[in-house]
Amino acid sequence: MPTVLNIKPEELDSFEKRSKYTVSVIGCGHTGIFLANAFAEAGFKVVCTDADASVIKKVAKGKIPFPDPEAEVKLKRHVSSGQLSAITELKKAVDQGDLSILTLVAKVDEQKKTDSSEIVNVCKQIGASLHQGGLVIYCGVAGFGLVEGIMKETLENTSGLKAGLDFGLVYNPIEYEGASIPMELEVAATQKTSLETAANFLKTITKNVKQVSDIKTAEAAALFNVVKQDANRALANELAVFCENANIDYFEVLKLMGSDAQSFRPKSLENTVTKNGTYLLLDSAENLDIKLRLPALSRQINEEIVKHAVSLTQDALRSCGKTLRRGRVAVLGVADPATDIFVKLIEQKGAKVSLYDPASKKEPLTTRVVKTSLNEAVEGADCMVILTQTNRLNLKKLKPIMKSPSVIVDLTGALQPQEVKAEGFIYCGLGRGIV
Repeated sequence: MPTVLNIKPEELDSFEKRSKYTVSVIGCGHTGIFLANAFAEAGFKVVCTDADASVIKKVAKGKIPFPDPEAEVKLKRHVSSGQLSAITELKKAVDQGDLSILTLVAKVDEQKKTDSSEIVNVCKQIGASLHQGGLVIYCGVAGFGLVEGIMKETLENTSGLKAGLDFGLVYNPIEYEGASIPMELEVAATQKTSLETAANFLKTITKNVKQVSDIKTAEAAALFNVVKQDANRALANELAVFCENANIDYFEVLKLMGSDAQSFRPKSLENTVTKNGTYLLLDSAENLDIKLRLPALSRQINEEIVKHAVSLTQDALRSCGKTLRRGRVAVLGVADPATDIFVKLIEQKGAKVSLYDPASKKEPLTTRVVKTSLNEAVEGADCMVILTQTNRLNLKKLKPIMKSPSVIVDLTGALQPQEVKAEGFIYCGLGRGIV
């Protein structure tokens, strides 16, 4: 197996040369699949692995465990050509790879403290199969000091090798953005050889690679970016509730706010990466004996907005003489943990829920029963709740199969209230209230 540490750009400047190297991708979430596709497209052999055997079974067939048709088309092509494979044995995947990419995200426990146990366990397995001259890249939002602390120590102890001397350890904070490659990738390492080697590999999937010579600086930048998004969302959610009470349309206000207004769209569902990233920073700040007030307040606001969404649904049903208790509610959204929180809250109030996720096909992503057609989900429903952006709904066809009077609760701002009302529905929306 060739040694990749110290690899030069000219050794990776053609598809044929890159085909000699294997990239191991650990974790088949959004970031993992994105990188697997990108490196396979660049000519590398790619081996994917994941702790969830059912996920590997899907990937091995060219399927992905989340809704993204474009990414799935690419994956299926690479699997069919033999460019990409998927196996359950992590150690075997690392043993086959010249470059190992870890895409797991540090989790947050019930006390909202950093839980790095899964990353530690994976690093132990990587270390057990790590080759002299190999390269390990951590991709994701890391807790402050994670890479040079827990990860480095675990990899060195289990491999018997020294980071920066015998193998490279690099941080690449990447945020998945659909099937496209981000405009710029950052790569950080304290050791020059590791930094340049990682940059040379990443430049095969995008030319714009920014090299950072301090990992903690890169960790802080990634965390700050997440917290900025969380704060923007909190402000948007607060202003949306203001507009509901002031009887004005928040989305009409956005049209007058300029080009950056999209960053102030309210969202009723939590983003797991944003949520965990903010708590990682808050935990790091506490370890430094610092109290960050604004990030903590943003978290509080964003975690309460789902309860506000439940209240909107409740109020909308009351406006037509119905209640959540014994009410039939059709939920349109992605079958994921964030949606599950909303569904469980309205179920606790007595609602009978059906969930339709157009991307889940016949393989639901949660244990909850997911309807396989929109008509099946809304048939006999008193209320339809739209949690995520969806293709244009044919409200004229849906109205006759729902109970009358029927309600649409739009938590995305995607529908036009007057168009919904023209089809005979009662409209209620986040940032709009009952119109």
